[in-house]
Amino acid sequence: MTADHKVALVTGAGSGIGKHAAMALLKAGYATVLTGRRLRPLEESIKEAGATETPALAVTCDVGNANDVASLFSKIEQKFGRLDVLFNNAGTNVPPLTPDEITPEQWATVISVNLTGAFHCTREAFKMMKRQKPMGGRIINNGSISAQSPRPGSAPYTASKHAITGLTKSTSLDGRPFDIACGQIDIGNAATDMTTAMAVGVPQANGTMAVEPTMDVKHVADAVVHMAGLPLDVNIQFITVMATKMPLVGRG
Repeated sequence: MTADHKVALVTGAGSGIGKHAAMALLKAGYATVLTGRRLRPLEESIKEAGATETPALAVTCDVGNANDVASLFSKIEQKFGRLDVLFNNAGTNVPPLTPDEITPEQWATVISVNLTGAFHCTREAFKMMKRQKPMGGRIINNGSISAQSPRPGSAPYTASKHAITGLTKSTSLDGRPFDIACGQIDIGNAATDMTTAMAVGVPQANGTMAVEPTMDVKHVADAVVHMAGLPLDVNIQFITVMATKMPLVGRG
């Protein structure tokens, strides 16, 4: 850690869940690195967090690019000397389509960001956490409700998020000898720009359209901070944070 702060990295930190998680970690006293494709939203996230005594660093990065990710982690090590928490949050999606309508390019884009990007960041974090003193750290993966149940027309996204569950389990197992804990947060209907359509109506498994309840994204950020703050001999392996009345338990 730095002299006074543990160090956290949040991917996809320019908007939505990543933005709010990064701001919450900053306010909780973590020196926080925010990364995403565009610099301005990252800087705006830091500004919106307000004045704190904890350092914040905005770094652009395409998590689907292994060289970009290696450069990001090199900057973190140079500035802070270690990494205590990684929140693998960056994600993308395509419009609802049946498998025959999905192009190979759409499939590759979603898998590159959601799964390969999480692996690239996990790989670099694992290397740093193994060699730093004291050894160890925590990796938190954003699995999404789609890691449990699909929405209609969501094959690339759902496949990527089911695969994140496998990555979480493997990382948790392989991290044991090195005090690297890995857990997953599955999030359902947090109110962000990505969920505005739910107020109008979204497709349901029975073919109908329905308005779905949402929840304040603050509760997700609070859960991430709680997971991050646990001692390394304790792990929340899986947690689901969702709007109470969303139709998860009947999906499919």
